[in-house]
Amino acid sequence: MKIVEVTQDPSLPSMFFAALEANRKRPGLVEELPEVTLVRDNVVLDAAHIARYMALCGFTPAQGVPLIYPQMLTFALVMQYMNSADCPWPALGTVHLANTIEQKRSLHAGDSVRVEMTSGQLFAHEKGQVYNLELGIFRDDEQIWSATQSLLRLGVKQPAGEAYASQVRESDRLSCQAQFNAAANIGRRYGAVSGDRNPIHLSAVLARLFGFRRAIAHGMWTKARALSCVLPQRPLESVRVAVDFKTPLFLPAQPTLWTARTNVAALFEVRDSKGQKPHLRGQLDY
Repeated sequence: MKIVEVTQDPSLPSMFFAALEANRKRPGLVEELPEVTLVRDNVVLDAAHIARYMALCGFTPAQGVPLIYPQMLTFALVMQYMNSADCPWPALGTVHLANTIEQKRSLHAGDSVRVEMTSGQLFAHEKGQVYNLELGIFRDDEQIWSATQSLLRLGVKQPAGEAYASQVRESDRLSCQAQFNAAANIGRRYGAVSGDRNPIHLSAVLARLFGFRRAIAHGMWTKARALSCVLPQRPLESVRVAVDFKTPLFLPAQPTLWTARTNVAALFEVRDSKGQKPHLRGQLDY
Protein backbone atom coordinates (compact mmCIF):
# COMPACT_ATOMS: atom_id res chain seq x y z
CA MET A 1 0.00 0.00 0.00
CA LYS A 2 1.42 3.35 -1.05
CA ILE A 3 0.98 6.11 1.57
CA VAL A 4 0.99 9.77 0.53
CA GLU A 5 1.02 12.46 3.23
CA VAL A 6 -0.67 15.72 2.30
CA THR A 7 0.32 18.78 4.33
CA GLN A 8 -1.93 21.49 2.88
CA ASP A 9 -4.81 22.11 0.50
CA PRO A 10 -3.70 22.65 -3.10
CA SER A 11 -4.30 26.10 -4.57
CA LEU A 12 -7.06 26.61 -7.10
CA PRO A 13 -4.64 27.32 -10.01
CA SER A 14 -2.59 24.22 -9.21
CA MET A 15 -5.73 22.03 -9.19
CA PHE A 16 -6.87 23.54 -12.48
CA PHE A 17 -3.59 22.93 -14.29
CA ALA A 18 -3.23 19.46 -12.74
CA ALA A 19 -6.72 18.57 -14.03
CA LEU A 20 -5.82 19.76 -17.54
CA GLU A 21 -2.62 17.71 -17.47
CA ALA A 22 -4.43 14.65 -16.13
CA ASN A 23 -6.98 14.93 -18.96
CA ARG A 24 -4.31 13.53 -21.28
CA LYS A 25 -4.50 10.12 -19.61
CA ARG A 26 -5.43 7.33 -22.00
CA PRO A 27 -5.27 4.09 -19.99
CA GLY A 28 -5.68 0.69 -21.57
CA LEU A 29 -7.53 -2.14 -19.87
CA VAL A 30 -7.61 -1.51 -16.09
CA GLU A 31 -8.33 -4.59 -13.95
CA GLU A 32 -7.85 -2.99 -10.53
CA LEU A 33 -6.80 0.30 -8.98
CA PRO A 34 -3.27 0.64 -7.59
CA GLU A 35 -3.48 0.58 -3.79
CA VAL A 36 -2.82 4.06 -2.46
CA THR A 37 -3.86 6.03 0.63
CA LEU A 38 -3.68 9.80 0.98
CA VAL A 39 -3.48 11.12 4.54
CA ARG A 40 -3.78 14.54 6.10
CA ASP A 41 -3.17 14.84 9.86
CA ASN A 42 -4.23 17.44 12.40
CA VAL A 43 -7.19 18.88 10.52
CA VAL A 44 -9.19 21.08 12.89
CA LEU A 45 -12.93 21.51 12.36
CA ASP A 46 -13.38 25.26 12.04
CA ALA A 47 -16.53 26.67 13.67
CA ALA A 48 -16.87 29.55 11.19
CA HIS A 49 -16.54 27.25 8.18
CA ILE A 50 -19.08 24.81 9.62
CA ALA A 51 -21.51 27.70 10.20
CA ARG A 52 -21.13 28.92 6.59
CA TYR A 53 -21.71 25.41 5.27
CA MET A 54 -24.78 24.85 7.46
CA ALA A 55 -26.36 28.15 6.47
CA LEU A 56 -25.75 27.50 2.76
CA CYS A 57 -27.30 24.02 2.93
CA GLY A 58 -30.20 24.80 5.25
CA PHE A 59 -29.08 23.04 8.44
CA THR A 60 -30.00 24.45 11.86
CA PRO A 61 -27.75 24.71 14.95
CA ALA A 62 -30.05 22.21 16.71
CA GLN A 63 -28.89 19.50 14.29
CA GLY A 64 -25.24 19.79 15.31
CA VAL A 65 -22.37 19.29 12.85
CA PRO A 66 -24.07 17.59 9.87
CA LEU A 67 -22.86 14.07 9.12
CA ILE A 68 -22.27 15.18 5.52
CA TYR A 69 -19.94 18.03 6.52
CA PRO A 70 -16.74 15.89 6.79
CA GLN A 71 -16.99 15.31 3.03
CA MET A 72 -15.63 18.89 2.78
CA LEU A 73 -12.46 17.75 4.52
CA THR A 74 -11.80 14.99 1.97
CA PHE A 75 -12.09 17.11 -1.18
CA ALA A 76 -8.43 18.09 -1.45
CA LEU A 77 -7.33 14.44 -1.08
CA VAL A 78 -9.79 13.26 -3.72
CA MET A 79 -8.68 15.90 -6.21
CA GLN A 80 -5.00 15.22 -5.58
CA TYR A 81 -5.63 11.52 -6.20
CA MET A 82 -7.69 12.06 -9.37
CA ASN A 83 -5.01 14.35 -10.80
CA SER A 84 -2.19 11.91 -9.98
CA ALA A 85 -0.64 9.02 -11.91
CA ASP A 86 -2.24 6.61 -9.41
CA CYS A 87 -5.72 7.31 -10.83
CA PRO A 88 -6.15 5.79 -14.31
CA TRP A 89 -8.83 8.23 -15.49
CA PRO A 90 -8.96 12.04 -15.50
CA ALA A 91 -11.49 14.05 -13.50
CA LEU A 92 -12.94 15.63 -16.65
CA GLY A 93 -15.53 13.24 -18.03
CA THR A 94 -15.94 11.44 -14.70
CA VAL A 95 -19.36 11.61 -13.01
CA HIS A 96 -20.23 11.40 -9.30
CA LEU A 97 -22.60 8.42 -9.41
CA ALA A 98 -23.35 7.72 -5.73
CA ASN A 99 -22.27 8.60 -2.20
CA THR A 100 -22.70 6.65 1.03
CA ILE A 101 -21.81 8.06 4.46
CA GLU A 102 -21.76 6.33 7.84
CA GLN A 103 -21.15 8.21 11.09
CA LYS A 104 -20.41 6.29 14.28
CA ARG A 105 -19.86 9.26 16.59
CA SER A 106 -20.79 12.90 16.21
CA LEU A 107 -18.21 15.56 15.40
CA HIS A 108 -17.82 18.98 17.02
CA ALA A 109 -16.24 22.30 16.11
CA GLY A 110 -12.67 22.33 17.39
CA ASP A 111 -12.10 18.59 16.93
CA SER A 112 -8.68 17.65 15.55
CA VAL A 113 -8.94 14.73 13.13
CA ARG A 114 -6.99 12.69 10.61
CA VAL A 115 -8.48 12.54 7.11
CA GLU A 116 -7.82 9.61 4.79
CA MET A 117 -8.70 8.57 1.25
CA THR A 118 -7.99 5.07 -0.09
CA SER A 119 -8.48 3.69 -3.60
CA GLY A 120 -11.26 1.11 -3.72
CA GLN A 121 -13.03 -1.43 -5.89
CA LEU A 122 -14.01 -1.42 -9.56
CA PHE A 123 -17.53 -2.17 -10.80
CA ALA A 124 -18.91 -2.61 -14.30
CA HIS A 125 -21.65 -0.22 -15.41
CA GLU A 126 -23.64 -0.02 -18.63
CA LYS A 127 -22.25 3.47 -19.25
CA GLY A 128 -18.62 2.80 -18.33
CA GLN A 129 -16.33 2.03 -15.40
CA VAL A 130 -17.31 2.67 -11.77
CA TYR A 131 -14.56 3.05 -9.21
CA ASN A 132 -14.89 3.64 -5.50
CA LEU A 133 -12.88 5.93 -3.26
CA GLU A 134 -13.03 5.08 0.45
CA LEU A 135 -12.94 8.09 2.80
CA GLY A 136 -12.33 8.14 6.53
CA ILE A 137 -12.22 10.53 9.49
CA PHE A 138 -10.28 9.47 12.60
CA ARG A 139 -10.38 11.13 16.02
CA ASP A 140 -7.87 9.91 18.65
CA ASP A 141 -7.07 7.00 16.26
CA GLU A 142 -10.71 5.87 16.24
CA GLN A 143 -12.49 5.89 12.90
CA ILE A 144 -15.72 7.74 13.60
CA TRP A 145 -16.83 8.53 10.03
CA SER A 146 -16.53 6.78 6.70
CA ALA A 147 -17.81 7.32 3.20
CA THR A 148 -17.75 5.63 -0.18
CA GLN A 149 -17.63 7.93 -3.19
CA SER A 150 -18.63 6.04 -6.35
CA LEU A 151 -17.40 7.64 -9.56
CA LEU A 152 -18.38 6.71 -13.11
CA ARG A 153 -15.86 7.06 -15.90
CA LEU A 154 -18.05 7.37 -18.96
CA GLY A 155 -17.29 5.51 -22.17
CA VAL A 156 -15.00 2.72 -20.89
CA LYS A 157 -15.71 -0.17 -23.28
CA GLN A 158 -14.50 -3.09 -21.16
CA PRO A 159 -15.27 -2.18 -17.53
CA ALA A 160 -13.81 -4.45 -14.86
CA GLY A 161 -15.45 -5.86 -11.75
CA GLU A 162 -18.86 -7.12 -10.77
CA ALA A 163 -21.98 -5.33 -11.99
CA TYR A 164 -22.60 -2.11 -10.07
CA ALA A 165 -25.63 -2.19 -7.75
CA SER A 166 -27.35 0.71 -6.00
CA GLN A 167 -27.30 0.93 -2.19
CA VAL A 168 -30.68 2.72 -2.10
CA ARG A 169 -34.11 1.12 -1.85
CA GLU A 170 -36.87 2.50 -4.05
CA SER A 171 -40.38 3.31 -2.89
CA ASP A 172 -43.65 4.25 -4.58
CA ARG A 173 -45.09 5.71 -1.36
CA LEU A 174 -43.24 9.01 -1.24
CA SER A 175 -45.14 12.22 -0.62
CA CYS A 176 -44.07 15.80 -1.23
CA GLN A 177 -42.65 17.38 1.92
CA ALA A 178 -41.12 20.63 0.73
CA GLN A 179 -39.98 22.80 -2.15
CA PHE A 180 -36.73 24.74 -1.94
CA ASN A 181 -34.85 27.28 -3.96
CA ALA A 182 -31.75 26.38 -5.96
CA ALA A 183 -30.58 29.86 -6.98
CA ALA A 184 -28.60 30.57 -10.13
CA ASN A 185 -25.51 31.38 -8.02
CA ILE A 186 -25.68 28.38 -5.66
CA GLY A 187 -22.88 26.64 -7.56
CA ARG A 188 -20.52 29.58 -7.06
CA ARG A 189 -21.51 29.92 -3.39
CA TYR A 190 -21.11 26.21 -2.68
CA GLY A 191 -17.83 26.13 -4.61
CA ALA A 192 -16.46 28.92 -2.41
CA VAL A 193 -17.25 26.89 0.74
CA SER A 194 -16.37 23.40 -0.52
CA GLY A 195 -13.41 24.21 -2.76
CA ASP A 196 -15.11 22.39 -5.65
CA ARG A 197 -15.05 25.04 -8.37
CA ASN A 198 -15.75 22.77 -11.31
CA PRO A 199 -16.71 25.13 -14.19
CA ILE A 200 -19.98 23.25 -14.89
CA HIS A 201 -21.30 24.55 -11.56
CA LEU A 202 -20.20 28.18 -11.81
CA SER A 203 -22.09 29.78 -14.71
CA ALA A 204 -24.15 29.00 -17.79
CA VAL A 205 -21.36 30.29 -20.05
CA LEU A 206 -18.76 27.95 -18.55
CA ALA A 207 -21.19 25.02 -18.36
CA ARG A 208 -21.93 25.29 -22.09
CA LEU A 209 -18.23 24.79 -22.84
CA PHE A 210 -18.62 21.32 -21.31
CA GLY A 211 -21.87 20.43 -23.06
CA PHE A 212 -24.45 21.57 -20.47
CA ARG A 213 -27.18 24.05 -21.42
CA ARG A 214 -26.97 25.75 -18.01
CA ALA A 215 -24.91 25.49 -14.84
CA ILE A 216 -25.82 22.51 -12.64
CA ALA A 217 -25.94 22.25 -8.87
CA HIS A 218 -23.29 20.24 -7.04
CA GLY A 219 -24.66 16.82 -6.22
CA MET A 220 -23.34 17.08 -2.67
CA TRP A 221 -25.14 20.41 -2.17
CA THR A 222 -28.38 18.79 -3.34
CA LYS A 223 -27.78 15.90 -0.93
CA ALA A 224 -27.03 18.28 1.94
CA ARG A 225 -30.06 20.43 1.19
CA ALA A 226 -32.31 17.38 1.27
CA LEU A 227 -30.74 16.09 4.50
CA SER A 228 -31.29 19.44 6.21
CA CYS A 229 -35.03 18.73 5.84
CA VAL A 230 -34.99 14.97 6.43
CA LEU A 231 -32.71 14.77 9.50
CA PRO A 232 -34.31 15.33 12.92
CA GLN A 233 -33.78 18.56 14.83
CA ARG A 234 -31.21 17.04 17.17
CA PRO A 235 -27.61 15.81 16.88
CA LEU A 236 -27.18 12.16 15.93
CA GLU A 237 -24.38 9.80 16.95
CA SER A 238 -24.89 6.75 14.74
CA VAL A 239 -26.40 7.39 11.30
CA ARG A 240 -26.04 6.21 7.70
CA VAL A 241 -27.18 7.81 4.47
CA ALA A 242 -26.80 6.60 0.89
CA VAL A 243 -27.76 8.48 -2.27
CA ASP A 244 -27.73 7.92 -6.01
CA PHE A 245 -27.31 10.97 -8.24
CA LYS A 246 -29.85 10.53 -11.04
CA THR A 247 -30.10 13.58 -13.33
CA PRO A 248 -28.49 17.05 -13.36
CA LEU A 249 -30.24 19.83 -11.44
CA PHE A 250 -30.01 22.81 -13.81
CA LEU A 251 -29.87 26.24 -12.19
CA PRO A 252 -31.92 28.15 -11.26
CA ALA A 253 -34.59 25.69 -10.11
CA GLN A 254 -37.32 25.03 -7.56
CA PRO A 255 -36.83 21.32 -6.78
CA THR A 256 -39.23 19.37 -4.59
CA LEU A 257 -38.43 16.96 -1.76
CA TRP A 258 -40.39 13.71 -1.49
CA THR A 259 -40.13 11.39 1.53
CA ALA A 260 -41.45 8.29 3.25
CA ARG A 261 -40.57 8.11 6.95
CA THR A 262 -40.52 5.82 9.95
CA ASN A 263 -39.16 6.54 13.44
CA VAL A 264 -35.69 5.27 12.49
CA ALA A 265 -35.40 5.69 8.71
CA ALA A 266 -36.44 7.69 5.69
CA LEU A 267 -36.47 7.23 1.94
CA PHE A 268 -36.29 10.46 -0.02
CA GLU A 269 -35.99 11.92 -3.48
CA VAL A 270 -35.22 15.36 -4.84
CA ARG A 271 -37.34 15.85 -7.94
CA ASP A 272 -38.05 18.66 -10.36
CA SER A 273 -40.64 21.33 -9.57
CA LYS A 274 -43.46 19.17 -10.98
CA GLY A 275 -42.44 16.16 -8.89
CA GLN A 276 -41.77 14.02 -11.95
CA LYS A 277 -38.03 13.74 -12.73
CA PRO A 278 -35.71 12.56 -9.92
CA HIS A 279 -32.41 14.37 -9.47
CA LEU A 280 -31.36 12.38 -6.40
CA ARG A 281 -32.65 9.31 -4.56
CA GLY A 282 -31.61 8.56 -0.97
CA GLN A 283 -32.00 6.34 2.07
CA LEU A 284 -31.38 7.47 5.67
CA ASP A 285 -31.04 5.07 8.61
CA TYR A 286 -30.55 6.27 12.21
